[in-house]
Amino acid sequence: MNRQLTLLAAAALAAAGFAIPASAELPMGEKAPAFTTRAALAGKEFGFSLSAALAKGPVVLYFYPKAFTQGCTLEANAFADAMPQFRAAGASVIGMSNDDIETLKRFSREECRDAFPVGVAGGKVTEAYDVALGKSGLTSRTSYVIASDGRIAAVHSNSDYRGHVEKTLAAVRALGK
Repeated sequence: MNRQLTLLAAAALAAAGFAIPASAELPMGEKAPAFTTRAALAGKEFGFSLSAALAKGPVVLYFYPKAFTQGCTLEANAFADAMPQFRAAGASVIGMSNDDIETLKRFSREECRDAFPVGVAGGKVTEAYDVALGKSGLTSRTSYVIASDGRIAAVHSNSDYRGHVEKTLAAVRALGK
C-alpha cells in the first residue's frame, strides 16, 4: 500500500512538472539534511532550525541566487503573494541564499513583504543540498518541498523563477491528500 501511494505521489508530482532529479539535486524520498542558520523575518534576525519548522508541518525550502536581483525579487514577491495558500495547506516557506544577514533583513521587509523568512545558506547548507553554483558563492534556483517526516517530497530546479511557487504549492497540497 505504501509503495502504491509513493508511486501515485511521484506520478502526481511528475504531472505537475517536477523534475525527478538525476544527480544535481537531492533525490525525492531522501532525508533532508538538518541545519540551523541565521534568518530574517520582517527585518528582524532570528535562529532558524529546519527540525523545529518541520515539527509544525511541511517546509518549502527554496534557494535563490542573490537578493535584490530581478528574478530573485520577482520570486520573493510571488512567494509572499502565495503565503495565505501555503499556510492554508499547513506549510511554511523559507528562502535561502548566501547573502549576509543585513541584506536579508532588508530583503525580508522589502521583497518578502514580511510574509516569510529568508536565511543565510552558507557553505555547509549549499553543499548538503547540492545547490552551489560552482565557486561563485551563489546558489542555484532550486525549490525543495520537505514533508513533515523530514523526507524530500518534491524538488524543482530551474533558473527561471516562474513556476517555483505553483509547483511547490501543488506538491504541498499533494502531501495533504
